[in-house]
Amino acid sequence: MTTSQKLGFIGLGIMGAPMAVHLLKAGHRVCVHTHGPVRAEVTEAGATVLPSNKAVAEQADIVFTMVPDTPDVEAVLFGKDGVAAGLTKGKIVVDMSSISPIETKAFARRINELGSR
Repeated sequence: MTTSQKLGFIGLGIMGAPMAVHLLKAGHRVCVHTHGPVRAEVTEAGATVLPSNKAVAEQADIVFTMVPDTPDVEAVLFGKDGVAAGLTKGKIVVDMSSISPIETKAFARRINELGSR
């Protein structure tokens, strides 16, 4: 028997949408936020669409980030309504982004700093 998890997705592109649907069909609870419309198959499978990255991080126990390498990646991750603003100690962040290795290291360092508070 699989334990149901509260999973969050930030960004749902070519990889994220099928992954979210698969996890929903497996019985997990999934919430999402993405720039632009959420693909129909994700909402039809039962995902909860939330208004911000922060809201996803607040509600999910495990957050998957799939943020493209864009000029606003800093705001998506660390802005007022960014992922980091909704994190608390004990949450897990899985970075599946296309952000550069330098940015990924900085993201990991800042996430670890949040956990030490």
